Amino acid sequence: MPRVTSVLRTLTERTEVMLEHLAALVDVESPTADLAATTRAADAAAELGQALLGAAPERIVVDERTHLRWRFGAADRVVLIGHLDTVWPLGTTAEWPLRVEDGIASGPGTFDMKAGVVQLLHALAVLDSLDGVAVLLTTDEETGSPSSRALIEETALAAGAALVLEGAADGAVKTQRKGVSMYELHVRGLAAHAGVEPEKGVNATLELAHQALAIAELQAVDVGTTVTPTVAHAGTTTNTVPAEARLSVDVRAETAAEQWRVDAALHALTPVLPGAALRLEGAPNRPPLERRMSVELFDRACALAADLGLDPLAEISVGGGSDGNFTAGIGVPTLDGLGAVGGGAHARSEHIVVAELARRSALVSALVAELLR
Repeated sequence: MPRVTSVLRTLTERTEVMLEHLAALVDVESPTADLAATTRAADAAAELGQALLGAAPERIVVDERTHLRWRFGAADRVVLIGHLDTVWPLGTTAEWPLRVEDGIASGPGTFDMKAGVVQLLHALAVLDSLDGVAVLLTTDEETGSPSSRALIEETALAAGAALVLEGAADGAVKTQRKGVSMYELHVRGLAAHAGVEPEKGVNATLELAHQALAIAELQAVDVGTTVTPTVAHAGTTTNTVPAEARLSVDVRAETAAEQWRVDAALHALTPVLPGAALRLEGAPNRPPLERRMSVELFDRACALAADLGLDPLAEISVGGGSDGNFTAGIGVPTLDGLGAVGGGAHARSEHIVVAELARRSALVSALVAELLR
């Protein structure tokens, strides 16, 4: 316990430095779609990581996108994961730079999740040894990690644990995340003049309406499965029977079995209107992070929080996905939401609680040290 409390004291003394590092990362804007911007963010994180950890990262470029990985020792026993991309467009920091007021820091990407990156690096910097630790910082998490998923799975595959530094939900760590599936349904009808001979057309908008109602019926709220038709497009002009339409569908499920049940049902959809045709694109994107993959790590984190004198840890299940879904999906014990305490992800209310920077960083440091032992 003395060693644990000394880590907390050391990190608490570094709070101002952590805020300076956070301000530097926030200042390097990194909207996911902008490859040049995310590369600049990777450069900034690499420089910070080298200064704190004493080693330069491996730069892994996939589809022209840069990701960072540090590996210490011959085997990865603990993998820490974060992302550098945000949802905020270039120019946001000009009107909304990092601000600290009354113990709250706000700014684009503070909570999701640049504070978590700073906490991660500082948590490791105070450890006596990093032998067995791997760190992965990616730049495409906000769009589903298309270029980094294989890298995440490869890095975590042989590890005994994955710790994800996404922000905590109202202070609670995330022991369960729903799996995410994304689809787009394309409807083909037949155009005709809406005033002269509409009966000769096949109305893609009407077919889309039938399908949207059928799709919504696939949800099973009693077991945590939501199936939500979202964005719809149909038609070309106001006086033409629409020949084409498309519908986006968002699916969230707590178990893989539910994910695949909905997938099979969506692929089994058939047209209602004579002459209409359907084509479905998409599939499950992130497998669920089931609680059984987190519970042991959560129990250990709770004990360490008590040793540190922190408030008791709470756990929560959330509908949003993260890269922790991928590590849990390949069978690696995973604990998520270990990063900043705050809220407002993707909104102008995005913020973190400054005092929790050091506390949660100390918890991560203690958890890594225990797992390495």
